[in-house]
Amino acid sequence: MRTIPEHPVTAGWRTFFLVAALYDILLGAAFLVAGERILTAIGMALPPHIAYIQLAAVFIIVQGLSYWLVFREPLGNAGIVTVGIAYKASYAGLALYYLVIGQLPSVFFIPWAVIDVLFLIGFVMFLRFATHPPTS
Repeated sequence: MRTIPEHPVTAGWRTFFLVAALYDILLGAAFLVAGERILTAIGMALPPHIAYIQLAAVFIIVQGLSYWLVFREPLGNAGIVTVGIAYKASYAGLALYYLVIGQLPSVFFIPWAVIDVLFLIGFVMFLRFATHPPTS
């Protein structure tokens, strides 16, 4: 991917990635410290060990930290955004798959998939912005 160094990044894009970072960091932290309580509250069976919840939670936190890097230096970390697209598409795709086959463990997962699709769209838009010089 080729980014345009002299292509200025607006405060809006920085704010977008700050929101993405905080969203994943806070979501991951919530599941890290209260994952069992959250799953119990939505009526899901708990996995055989808390580590299953915590491992997923720390991956979400790390994903949020990657968006923090993009927030700090958007063009210099545009490659992270590509990985973010894969993360967001993976979660939303799996949620959709299990919804379609009637095996989604809880409707609780649907809003998060919708939010991830919205972030995915924003990430794609940012990459288009970052790789195409503005027309004046």
